[in-house]
Amino acid sequence: MKTIILKYALNNALGFNGKVNKNVVLGLVLREDPKLKEDVPKVLKEIERIMPEVERLSLNQIKEKLKEIAPELLHQKKEEVVEGPLKPLPNAKKGKVVVRMAPSPSGPLHIGHAYGASLNYEYAKMYGGKFILRIEDTNPENIYPGAYQLIEKDIRWLTDNKVAEVIVQSSRLGIYYDSAEQLVHKGKAYVCTCDADEWRELKNNATACTCREINLKDNKLRYAKMFSGYAEGEAVLRLKTDIHDKNPAMRDFAIMRINEHIHPKTGKEQRVWPLMVFSVAVDDHDLGVTHVLNGKDHADNAKKEALIMELLGWKAPEYKHWGRINFEGFTLSTTQTRMAIERKEYTGWDDPRLPFLPALRRRGYQPEAFRKFAVEIGLSLTDKSVTKEEFWKMVNAFNREVVEPNANRYFFVKDPVEISIKGAPKKEVNINLHPDYPKRGKRTFSANGSVYIAQDDFRILSPGKIHRLMDYCNFIVNGKVWEFVSEDYEKYKNAANKGLIIHWLPADKKLPKIEVVLDDGTVVSGWGEKNLENAREGDIVQLERMYFARLDKKGDKKGKDTTFYYLHS
Repeated sequence: MKTIILKYALNNALGFNGKVNKNVVLGLVLREDPKLKEDVPKVLKEIERIMPEVERLSLNQIKEKLKEIAPELLHQKKEEVVEGPLKPLPNAKKGKVVVRMAPSPSGPLHIGHAYGASLNYEYAKMYGGKFILRIEDTNPENIYPGAYQLIEKDIRWLTDNKVAEVIVQSSRLGIYYDSAEQLVHKGKAYVCTCDADEWRELKNNATACTCREINLKDNKLRYAKMFSGYAEGEAVLRLKTDIHDKNPAMRDFAIMRINEHIHPKTGKEQRVWPLMVFSVAVDDHDLGVTHVLNGKDHADNAKKEALIMELLGWKAPEYKHWGRINFEGFTLSTTQTRMAIERKEYTGWDDPRLPFLPALRRRGYQPEAFRKFAVEIGLSLTDKSVTKEEFWKMVNAFNREVVEPNANRYFFVKDPVEISIKGAPKKEVNINLHPDYPKRGKRTFSANGSVYIAQDDFRILSPGKIHRLMDYCNFIVNGKVWEFVSEDYEKYKNAANKGLIIHWLPADKKLPKIEVVLDDGTVVSGWGEKNLENAREGDIVQLERMYFARLDKKGDKKGKDTTFYYLHS
């Protein structure tokens, strides 16, 4: 310990004009010898004893001393500083970081998954590293077969298709069996046939069961018997750990069990399945994962995985956790949602009322919005509660930044009412497709005084006030007559009796019929301008004075309406 402290104190002083930062030295010492974490006060006391000895030396003396005890530190390359939107990761090197997202296939991803996937992807991007999707399907009892395809589509969308590998755990069972067999042969794992309740009581009392002491030969036979002899529930493979560990969850935990439930990928072919912590440990090593970033509810799992790796002679990745994010007011359970879909309460996973990615993607949300949200929240252990209002306010603002520059403007008149403005001129009205990008082109309307306006606007046209049809003319309601006043916008703007600004459409029976599916599942309908016929499915537009919407399906000659999905205002 003293030698380790001295070399890092000397190296630290050499880089900082002879002064030693004890916290930096402590971090380096604990990184080199993690066992010293068991008595940090003792380590700190030794650092504080050595500090004045080092600081009394000249820089030349420090260099000579360092050359004597740790010459490799003198030749170390200066660590490259990686700049990005997120806090740096420990022991992360440019081009070497490998992270993963590992959902179970119980359904598509929701807004909570989007945060985790986006955070991992942003770190991979920040370090020029790899992002891996691993679908963890080793529990045959909780699998929705359609989720495999849905999850991969969600992740490829969230990451702009920057997925280095897609791994499905059920295709890797032979690898898990080999690793488990290694532990059995090393005497680090044993097959336990104890009653589950009795074993739980023994564990809580820090007492080993009799299976733990079975000789190696018999234990190997027991392991083989798991594949063809024992019935489901009769035997599990346990890791041999410290039975007196302060944390009962760490005592001889199970790593393999028998489950004869039919698996959608393997059918009845396999009956022995790894527990999550075991398959994760094997995969993280095999795939070269350097940093595991997930919720702090996985903190115990991380310790188990690191222990499994240690017993197999592998180096564990760096584990970093984030605090619980409680999305208030959302139903994020895939099981509950799947049952609701089966009961026809929702039209499918892309029903606009759902906080799942297929639904949000269909409405027109962009992956950058969720990634910006993840960066804004960051990687912090602090628990957070995010209300529906707060979540949508943030995500909608981020999404608006992305879609607004590309969203052409169009008129949509909901529940149209025809009015005729007495004395209004016949003219061609030209309006920019986008007010900030005039070179993009114009929309053209032939106006002759007869127009459609929305019923909601019609109901609140106040008599005696000057109202304006956007980019066309000003008019006044005089009893049951709508009378032309002027064309000039400035006259409307400066009028003392100013009324509404109204979007409108020429009273043309050949206008496209439009329906908009709102975020509560209701549908509104009306007329859209002819220029909308130039829009393509998937385009995001702004229906002026209303909201952004995504064109889901164009109408046809058979009279089928053009359908938009509401995005946000």
